[in-house]
Amino acid sequence: MKDVRVKFRWIVSKSKLFMILAALVLVYGWALQGLKINGTLLQKSVPHMIDFIYRLFPPDLSVTDVAIRALIETVQMSLWGTTIGAVLSVPIAVLSAQNLTPDWLRWSATLLQNAVRTVPSIVLGLFFVSATGLGATAGTLALSIYTIGYLAKFYQEAIEAVDPESIKALQVGGASWSQVAQYGILPQVLPLGLGYTLYMFEYNIRSASVLGVVGAGGIGFELVNYIRGFEYSKATTMMLLLLLVVTSIDFLSSHLRHQLEKL
Repeated sequence: MKDVRVKFRWIVSKSKLFMILAALVLVYGWALQGLKINGTLLQKSVPHMIDFIYRLFPPDLSVTDVAIRALIETVQMSLWGTTIGAVLSVPIAVLSAQNLTPDWLRWSATLLQNAVRTVPSIVLGLFFVSATGLGATAGTLALSIYTIGYLAKFYQEAIEAVDPESIKALQVGGASWSQVAQYGILPQVLPLGLGYTLYMFEYNIRSASVLGVVGAGGIGFELVNYIRGFEYSKATTMMLLLLLVVTSIDFLSSHLRHQLEKL
């Protein structure tokens, strides 16, 4: 009888696995059908793609000084945008956390998170350009709002992952809500939250380059202007310097995140 039950469980587990794989095949098949990929057109486009890459080189180093100034502005935008967004994300994350906030308030805060995350960064850039004009101010404000949509969610999940026993122990001991947050939640959330913030700063440097499309300052603004003017070799210099900065910041932030994990 025991062998029959074991065999039945094995059949059930394999059947579930087969159904999951079949569902994945159907979903990806449906998605591929919607893409309407034209293989013949792709083959004909290869020479054009090669020609585009050919025109990118060699880099025109005469714009290095312009690229450096634009990169500094991009880092400044990202630093302030990430910081403002991180500060504003904390109360939203607390109000969204299932283990801290009643349902009616949590749903409102979660809806706010989702609404902010739904708006593309380029739309935010356009909005703030219309308010403040072209330049880094619009880009910084756009990055701030964009950051809230993601960091609030990351912080929320970090808060919800806190060990519930430590919270219960403080509550049983008569600790107030602020004391529970200070001694039970903050020590567990802080290293993870700082790691998320560093990652967002690194990501915002890339996002800042996209915001240049709508005139929101930084290296993206210069990059788009060169591409529109068919000055591809100058655009290459911009991209190479951006790659250097992003790689350096990625290395430094990864090192800092590893150090925070040890706390």
